[in-house]
Amino acid sequence: MIGRPMSERVRGAYRAEMRAARTATEPGARWRHLERAHIISQPWPWPHTRNHIAMFALAIAQRDRREAFGQVVRIIVAAPGSALGRYPEGNTGRATVSLTQPMPLPDDLAALLQTA
Repeated sequence: MIGRPMSERVRGAYRAEMRAARTATEPGARWRHLERAHIISQPWPWPHTRNHIAMFALAIAQRDRREAFGQVVRIIVAAPGSALGRYPEGNTGRATVSLTQPMPLPDDLAALLQTA
C-alpha cells in the first residue's frame, strides 16, 4: 500500500469513523471510532497523522496526560512509519498499547483494507 492513494471506499470509511468520533457523546464511543479510523489510516501518512492529532485533542479534552504524551510521540512517528510501511497492522493507536504491537484486525476492516 506504500505510495498508493487511498481508495474512495477506504477514504469514505475513514471519514465516517472520524465524523462518528467527533459527534459521539460518550467518551468510550469517541475512542472506539478513533481507534477504527487509526487502523484504517495506518498505511497513509497524512490520514494516520491526522488521526493521532484527533486522539491528542481528545486526550487533552479529557485531561489524560498519559494519553496526551503518548499521542505526541505517535504524531511524530506516524507519517514516517506509514511512508516506510513500518507500522503494526491492527494497532489501535492508543498510548495504552505499545507503538510496535500488531493486533488482530476487526473482520470488517480487514475486508476493507484487503481491497485497498
